[in-house]
Amino acid sequence: MPMLRLQLGAIGGGGRKAGPGGGERAVANFDEDCVTMAVAAAMNCLDGIDRASVDGVLFASTSYPYKEKQAASVIAKALDLRRDVATADLTDSLRAGTSALRAAIDSVKAGSARTVLVIASDCRVAAPRSALEKSFGDGAGAFLIGTGDVAATVEHHHVISDEIIDVWRTESDRFVKSWEDRFVVEHGYTTNMVDAINGLLQKSGLAAKDFSKAVLYSPDARSCAGVARATGFEAKTQVQDLLFGKLGNTGAAFAPMLLVAALEQSKPGSRLLLANYGDGAEALAINVTEHVARLWTKRGMKWHMERRAELSDYDTYLNFRNLQTSDVDRRGGQGMSATVHFRDRDEDISFRGHKCRRCGTMQFPFQRVCFQCFAKDDFEQVRLSDKHGKLLSFTFDFFAGSPNPPLIVTMTEVDGGARVYLQMTDASPKEVKLELPVEFAFRKIHEYGGTPNYFWKCTPLRS
Repeated sequence: MPMLRLQLGAIGGGGRKAGPGGGERAVANFDEDCVTMAVAAAMNCLDGIDRASVDGVLFASTSYPYKEKQAASVIAKALDLRRDVATADLTDSLRAGTSALRAAIDSVKAGSARTVLVIASDCRVAAPRSALEKSFGDGAGAFLIGTGDVAATVEHHHVISDEIIDVWRTESDRFVKSWEDRFVVEHGYTTNMVDAINGLLQKSGLAAKDFSKAVLYSPDARSCAGVARATGFEAKTQVQDLLFGKLGNTGAAFAPMLLVAALEQSKPGSRLLLANYGDGAEALAINVTEHVARLWTKRGMKWHMERRAELSDYDTYLNFRNLQTSDVDRRGGQGMSATVHFRDRDEDISFRGHKCRRCGTMQFPFQRVCFQCFAKDDFEQVRLSDKHGKLLSFTFDFFAGSPNPPLIVTMTEVDGGARVYLQMTDASPKEVKLELPVEFAFRKIHEYGGTPNYFWKCTPLRS
């Protein structure tokens, strides 16, 4: 979940201020998108786990910037996974997140993979000042699917497919479109969700009373309550909080992120019902095991809900999304060099440095000669992205054309010794100081010709 929040009452501009308790939505920073949020979620998911054990990466989203280029391969490279990892994107439906989960579970059951990383991430854009803009949010969720001491198992699932034009975006559309609300809720959402949940209950022989909690995708809180009542669930006590007014609808990542929130609050032995909607619907019965306690050490929904900073105003949000006229067009320009990107991808995307085999000195970028012991061509590559560091120097640049000046530029020393010239993100100039502990975040450096150019930035280490 990105750190920034936009007050719902401020949407519309003109200096509008939100009243007390007016609600907010999560907003990706100007250098974040569905890929960078996916990497952040996956980094925390894999914390303490041998990355060499990951056999596959499935990425679900409706807002990936490329029309012909795989996101899962970018994410796998940023995570520094094995080169023979299987990767695939599941797109074009709000149901893509749970579709990816089921595909990963089937792969592990079939024996074609030991562990599969599933990431759902979305950063959807609605027309400025529209109703959808207030209900949307940005975020990502990551799950590692495998066998053994797992935190949860899937007992049953039921899927239905349906053709309806309710929420959509064509190749030429920049903004998500929606048909009339009553049509969407009655003929799309409610009908499909009720059919999917009742189909699961009938197939499994379970009833609503057998579940401790229902995790239901919903376009709004009222529609969710209708589905709960129609399927026998108690809306006030048995349904997972939808986090409207705190997070917002995160598209393909919405149901997976609500599942994370439910798992954080679940006790061993409890049973969850997860239901997701989009071009049909699907429902899964999930058993929580005694190993769920291992998830409580992760940076889940609770940690991210508490880590927040308010966006200054609505115009800043529009500027972040390039939705208003500006003297800085971040989508124009010649574009990045594919040759340089290919040559430097181990350093730029996987964020690897060199470690001298003779004296242990770490350095970045790759060098042929160790500046400490002068050994030549005797290095091993080491991953820097999962380490911490500290600021050695910094400057505030007000002339760099950033949509949120000043641009904070630093010389950061990674734990172990490598010094890296990095921009800082998700930080206020007031908190920047020498020796500040930092961690690293995969972000967009800039965007030329519509092509995002990713690299790593540092961000203050938050407990």
